[in-house]
Amino acid sequence: MLQLANTPASKNLKLSVLTAAILISNSALAEHNNNQLDKKNVEEVKVWGESKASDQADFTTPNSVLTREDFQSINIATTEDVVKFEPSIVIRRRFIGDSNGTMGIRGSNMFQTSRSMVFADGVPLHYHLQSRWSGAPRWTMVSASEIAQVEVLYGPYSAEYSGNAMGGVVVIETAIPQQREFHFDGAFFTQDFNAYKFDDSVNGFKGFISAADKIGDLSLYASYNHLNNDAQPQSFYYNTPTETDNPNTATGAYAGKSSTGDDVLYFSDSGVVNTQTDNLKFKVGYDFGHWQTLLNIAYEDRQSSSDSPTPFLEDLNGNKIWGGNVVVDGQNLTIPASRLAVSDMDRRSLSVGLRLKGDLNSNTSLEANLNQFSILEDQNRSSSVNPNHPSYTLDGQVSDYDDTGWTTAEAKLRFSQLGNTHLALVTGVRHESYQLNYSVYDSSNYAAGSKDTLTNTSGGETSINAAFAQFSWDINSQWDMAFGARFESWKSSNGYISEENTTTGNVEKAPVPEISAEKLSPKLSVGFSPNSDWQLRYSLARAYRFPIVEELFSQYQAYNAISLANPELKPEDGIHQNIMIERSLNNGYARINVFTETIEDAIDSQTTLLPGGGSVRTFSPVDETKAQGVEFIVNQYDFLISDLDMRFNWAYIDTEVISNSTAEGDDISPENSIVGNELPRMPHWRGNLMASYALTEKWTTSVNLQYASDAYGRTDNTDTERNVYGAQDGYTRIGLKTHYALNKTLKLGIGIDNLTNEIAYVAHPWPGRTVYFTLAYDLK
Repeated sequence: MLQLANTPASKNLKLSVLTAAILISNSALAEHNNNQLDKKNVEEVKVWGESKASDQADFTTPNSVLTREDFQSINIATTEDVVKFEPSIVIRRRFIGDSNGTMGIRGSNMFQTSRSMVFADGVPLHYHLQSRWSGAPRWTMVSASEIAQVEVLYGPYSAEYSGNAMGGVVVIETAIPQQREFHFDGAFFTQDFNAYKFDDSVNGFKGFISAADKIGDLSLYASYNHLNNDAQPQSFYYNTPTETDNPNTATGAYAGKSSTGDDVLYFSDSGVVNTQTDNLKFKVGYDFGHWQTLLNIAYEDRQSSSDSPTPFLEDLNGNKIWGGNVVVDGQNLTIPASRLAVSDMDRRSLSVGLRLKGDLNSNTSLEANLNQFSILEDQNRSSSVNPNHPSYTLDGQVSDYDDTGWTTAEAKLRFSQLGNTHLALVTGVRHESYQLNYSVYDSSNYAAGSKDTLTNTSGGETSINAAFAQFSWDINSQWDMAFGARFESWKSSNGYISEENTTTGNVEKAPVPEISAEKLSPKLSVGFSPNSDWQLRYSLARAYRFPIVEELFSQYQAYNAISLANPELKPEDGIHQNIMIERSLNNGYARINVFTETIEDAIDSQTTLLPGGGSVRTFSPVDETKAQGVEFIVNQYDFLISDLDMRFNWAYIDTEVISNSTAEGDDISPENSIVGNELPRMPHWRGNLMASYALTEKWTTSVNLQYASDAYGRTDNTDTERNVYGAQDGYTRIGLKTHYALNKTLKLGIGIDNLTNEIAYVAHPWPGRTVYFTLAYDLK
């Protein structure tokens, strides 16, 4: 059963539970509304998926639902903005247009990307091929402007989802056209940023256009989204002073601290990052009888350029220093020439999804989803040194993904009555296969993408076949139960890493042995409703998260980065528990969730920084980790006064490494053990507030707030320095937004994120103060 240890952290947790319980118990009497907000003044839209209410027997997983009415409080530039204020969620979007917008939910941090799932109209957006910053969901395959509803599911308590739902699932539904309509929206954004020696503004813009129609039973939709944005420097390069040979005298270094508190000299930033993203979307739906189909085609073309690193150092003649040994302020420093190299990235992706839903009879329905996601191109071209370096040539490096993507197929049967009206069943099967192939080449002309000599290559495949069944039982008017299980058969295959042929000196592929596993994950949820105003639910689940291709096979060495894979990783084995207490409010609800997550064989990815800014990444298992927390949530329309809508959540979480003997050995000294340490990138406290008030029928103004306490970025918890590059800082960010409808077709808006221009770091810097100017036009 769920237990909280008697530690200082758990005492804070218990106090949080007690405080939240008192707040709920003092709530005014309210009408029961099936735990769904009474949406007012919202244009009715048709979506495919429907969220579950907490008084239904098949409600096993705590959830949070957002509609277009809720979006009004958020400055939205890209899709991940929609969920950034939801309970116990963090989106690591370092700038608008960031391709590395990873997501963390509850006890799974933002770099444990394969512990969360994202679907849009049944199509997977989660990227379960890679982890850490490379494993961000493909958010841009759906545009923020087409979203009608979002539901966040917390934890793996439903047998319908795999162990990749250890953190949670984001379910996005877009509107299904019901008439001829045209939409356009545009935004201009500008950001102020001042850190280290960078002090400037960077700007960007977004344009979106869509057209849709409903012709009889046929619905058609097409859209185009363009984003172009300049971002603040993402890295600030430093080195520790040390003895060097034949140093040149220099000035301009920035003396500061590393995240571990060492005295270092910063010698450059990575420069402004320019990102351009184009998205094309086509949807074709057709209704025939009791059946509905939807064909979903999404194409992404993304380009990113990092070609303007700014060295801080100058020689005595005022010339910028791009590498070499220097002496500055009496301290010797080495500047790796490759650290200030330039790079360009091109990525093109295509996703095709097919969805089918219909009634087999009055009691049984079928839903099927197919998806093929393909990386058409994903190439990064890097110079060996900066073009301003005296020894610059076109020599460089080209890294490339080839034959990379996934295929998924799923079919579900739902029986609304199984023998009697009180028992229901959902059952189904699912297949997933993933393929990743990555190669690194030395190039004589990096700018042209010339691939001359293969230096590293690795890749492989994984597949999962699953079957599940979940029963829902309305025992009586007060009690309900859901119970089920998910069986999964997992296999890795065709894995390989680089191996140098000692005879020829050429790089060849060395095969990696196949491994497989079969696991059964039972689920249980029991609900109790003493009356129409209160809900109490206990959910228990086991979940297995299988290793992904990168963790098993991704082994390479590129400029400034080394990756070491681990082909013998076991599946993560999790026991998850959640107690939910909910009180219905007029036009809303108040809710407490208390949860624990115990994970065995947790796959931990750590990065060790090398001198000059390079890094080594490894994947290793941790015997056992634990996270326990509490969430307090209030969502209500007409909060206190009419036309004031409010969404508030506050969460506390305590994390710990329980055991790590497998990784560290039995004779590890206590001072070097990570047992008892906090898990990385997991702040104890998180909170969000969104409030929107309708000043008139045409004019709405909103305020939002994000808070997080600081955290560690390393499992050894040695990164204790705050407000420096590389740190995991806490933050308090205030946002404002107002929009005015000139008429039925045209709206204007202005918004601000990070009003106080707080500079904080999530290793890389979060954005500074950002101002938005928006325009939207609708014609129906």
